[in-house]
Amino acid sequence: MEKDERKKRLKLSKALPVTNPYSAGIDIGDTEHYVAWPDGKGGHEVKCYPAFTGDLERMVSDIKEEGITTAAMESTGVYWLPLYLLLEEAGLEPYLVNAKHVKNVTGRKKDDTDSIWIQKLHACGLLQKSFQPESEVRILRTYTRQRKNLLSISSDTVRRMQKALELMNIKIHTVISDLLGKTGMQMVQAIIAGERNPIELAKLTDPRIKAKPEDIIKSLQGFWKEEYLFMLKQAHDEHCFYQQQIKDCESKIKEQVLKQVAIVKEGDISGLGSANFKKKGKKNQYSFAVAPILKGIAGVDLCKIPGISEVTALEFISETGVDMSKWKSSKHFAAWLNLAPNTKITGGKIISSKVPKKKNKAGQCLKMAASTLSKNKTPAGDFYRRMKSKFGGKGAALATAHKLARIIYIMIKEKKEYNPELLQDIQKKYRQQKIKKLEIQLEWLKKAS
Repeated sequence: MEKDERKKRLKLSKALPVTNPYSAGIDIGDTEHYVAWPDGKGGHEVKCYPAFTGDLERMVSDIKEEGITTAAMESTGVYWLPLYLLLEEAGLEPYLVNAKHVKNVTGRKKDDTDSIWIQKLHACGLLQKSFQPESEVRILRTYTRQRKNLLSISSDTVRRMQKALELMNIKIHTVISDLLGKTGMQMVQAIIAGERNPIELAKLTDPRIKAKPEDIIKSLQGFWKEEYLFMLKQAHDEHCFYQQQIKDCESKIKEQVLKQVAIVKEGDISGLGSANFKKKGKKNQYSFAVAPILKGIAGVDLCKIPGISEVTALEFISETGVDMSKWKSSKHFAAWLNLAPNTKITGGKIISSKVPKKKNKAGQCLKMAASTLSKNKTPAGDFYRRMKSKFGGKGAALATAHKLARIIYIMIKEKKEYNPELLQDIQKKYRQQKIKKLEIQLEWLKKAS
C-alpha cells in the first residue's frame, strides 16, 4: 500500500498545476467559433456557435452560466474583436493569445481539439495575454489608422494625376517641386476647366516659385487628348474627395483626444481646442495643435524628443496608450515594440539573435522617426550616425528607435520632461574615449616610423 501511495504522489507531483480552473478555450473562425470548458468529470464540453451577433451573445451567456471567469482565444485576423468586446462587457477576463504559442496541438488538427488544447494551456497558466489598450485608446487608434490609410490612398491619386500629365507631355510636375502646392493645383484646375494656352497657365505661378518663366511655359505645352484630360479630371476629383475624408477623420481624432484630456484633467480642456492655429508647411500635418493636447494626455511633451513629430507622437500614443505599468521595464517595452533581438541560447551558447519578423505599428513609427535623424545636430543624431557607421542604415534605425522607446517609457512613467543634457554627457564620454584611442594610434605610428 505504501508503494502504491508513493506512485500516486509521484504522478500528482509531475502533473502541471491548474492556475485557472474556471477557464475556457475558444477557437476563432470567420463563420463559427468552438468553445471548450471543463465538464467537471475530467473531460471537456465543446460547443459550436455561429459568428452572428446574437449567437455570440448566447455564447457569452452560456459561458457565464457555467461559472467561467476567463477565456483564451487566438488572434485570428479581426474575427476575435467582437467576441473580445462582449467578454469584456460581461465582466469576464479575455486572453488574446499569439497563434504561435498554441499551434502545437497533438493529433489531428480540428476546431474542437484546438479549443480543448487552448483551454488546457490556459488552465495551466501557460498562455501570455497580448497587449490590448483601453477602450478610449482603442477608439483613437481606429481613427489614426483610418487617417493613415486615407493618406496612402490620396498619394496614389497624385501619382495618377502625374501620369495623366505625363501622357499629354505636360512637364509642369518636373519643373515645380510640388504638384499639390498652390501653383500646381491652380494649373491643374485651370486645365480641367478648359484652359490650354501655356502663357495664360503660366500666369498662375506663385512668386515664390524659383523656376524660370520660360521653362514653366515650355512645360505647359503638350498634347491635349480628351481621354487623358478625362483621366486627369477623375484623379483630381478623387484627390479632393480623399482630402475631405482626411479632414473629417481629423475632426473625429480631435474630438477623441480632447475627450481623453477631459478624463485626465477632470473636464478642464481650456485653451486646447482653440481655433487660433496656423498649420505648418510640412505635409500630412494635422489641422489642429497636437502637442499641447498630447501633453495633457501623457503629462509630458513627447514632441521635444528629436525626430518625434506631432504625427508620430499621436500615432504612437494611439497604439500604446499612456499606461506604462503594463510593461515591467523599458527593456520589456522595447521588446514588445519589436525593437530588440530574440536571443536563443542552448548549451550555454547563443544560437540565434535576430529581431523577429513581425509588424508592430508603434515600433515602425519609431523606426521612421529614427531614420530622420541622419542630419540632426543633437546627441540623438550623433548616436544615429555612430550606429550607422557600425551597422548600416537599417541597424542604425533599429538601435536609435530602441533608445527612443526607452526614453519615451521613462518620460511617461516618471512624468519627466526630455532632458538633452543626459545625452550630451554620454556624447562627451564617447568623444573622450575616441580621443584616447586616436592618441594611442598616433603614438603607435610615431614608434613605427
